Amino acid sequence: MSASPLIGRLIEALRCLPGVGPKSAQRMAYYLLERDRPGALALADALREAVEHVGHCQVCRTLTEEEICPICADERRDRSVLCIVETPADVYAVQQATGYRGLYFVLMGHLSPLDGIGPEDIGLDLLAKRLDAGEVEEVILATSSTVEGEATSHYIADMARHRGIRATRIAHGVPMGGELEYVDGSTLSHAFEGRRDL
Repeated sequence: MSASPLIGRLIEALRCLPGVGPKSAQRMAYYLLERDRPGALALADALREAVEHVGHCQVCRTLTEEEICPICADERRDRSVLCIVETPADVYAVQQATGYRGLYFVLMGHLSPLDGIGPEDIGLDLLAKRLDAGEVEEVILATSSTVEGEATSHYIADMARHRGIRATRIAHGVPMGGELEYVDGSTLSHAFEGRRDL
């Protein structure tokens, strides 16, 4: 424990970040206090402002400062295609890595009955209303390849099919540059199942 209560409190506060343990939090705290006090103040200001002013888009549920995010507000996007993701970070990843021009729906999690997370907890009632509106012709399921992500994907695919909406799943498999001998069996199995013609 730090000799200073304020330093100790800073270290504990930094531990709320994912993947940051006690030693990493301590290194960050001392770095900011010893070498970058202006950076620490800028970080504190940016964090406070983001927490106070960033909310969820009323249409897709991603993080935004506006009532409707810039993606949903963009009339040039294809409103017939809806990509379903688990987190706002997934929206950012798809936007950065692909040429996808449709819209999104952010679940803010995945189904997990053991943890008490059901369909309403991840907004599937809101998704149903959006699908019922008749604008969406295809949902692209881009949930994680975990057991919960797969279960969520299947649940949403059933919702879509019952409404006559096409449901597709992003491919999972061998990463670019990956060698087969180092790929786990489950990933390799998915890669074979998702194979396509060349």
